[in-house]
Amino acid sequence: MEVIIVHNESSVIERLWNLIKKSANAAIQENSVFRIGLSGGSLIKYLANGAENAKTDWSKWQLYFCDERFVDESDEDSTFGQYKKLFLPKTQLTESQFVIINRSLSLKDCAKDYEQQIFDKFGIAKPEIPQFDLLLLGMGPDGHTCSLFPGHPLLKEEALLIAPISDSPKPPPARVTMTYPLINQAKVCLFPISGKGKAEMIKRILKEKEQLPAGLVKPSPGALVWLLDQDAASLYA
Repeated sequence: MEVIIVHNESSVIERLWNLIKKSANAAIQENSVFRIGLSGGSLIKYLANGAENAKTDWSKWQLYFCDERFVDESDEDSTFGQYKKLFLPKTQLTESQFVIINRSLSLKDCAKDYEQQIFDKFGIAKPEIPQFDLLLLGMGPDGHTCSLFPGHPLLKEEALLIAPISDSPKPPPARVTMTYPLINQAKVCLFPISGKGKAEMIKRILKEKEQLPAGLVKPSPGALVWLLDQDAASLYA
């Protein structure tokens, strides 16, 4: 695990984009494709703020979602909808490069379909586990990441790589989410975090080693990076 502490939110965005470009360049050179998993929340703003100056071969990107809310993309809770609105216009990406959920299916079938879409895009089949080049992860005030919440049975899911959740304690309740067998297969898992509001949870996870969902992200043999500004790291460093 690597913990990088920078000055402020702007520094987080700058360093985040440096790390993204590093992962993208390596992946494109090796496999001619860069497979990245996205989260919602403040990460959308971080990515949108740095995208216009990014020097990368956008045509080689494939974008997936670490979790997604089971709502129409026109809904403000739709992660893809927010990326489409705030991030996509600042890039040379096309909408077709995003791998999105099929909302016409039931929640359970939607999760199953999204898992299959991932396998198809990677060109592999079970029991092999897809290995993302980079997963950009968020952390909620309760320590959740993706749609994996404290005390929820999905924390122990081993069979499904993409799972449905109908009882999310944070609305909206219906979502699909990556599970740890998929998350922890990634080459790099990166948490970009800023703000004093995250300081207590950072301390509990990184300093006190509390087994909260974000603290269970342990890619092997991949790399785990926590990118914090000074406010977020104030109770850890």
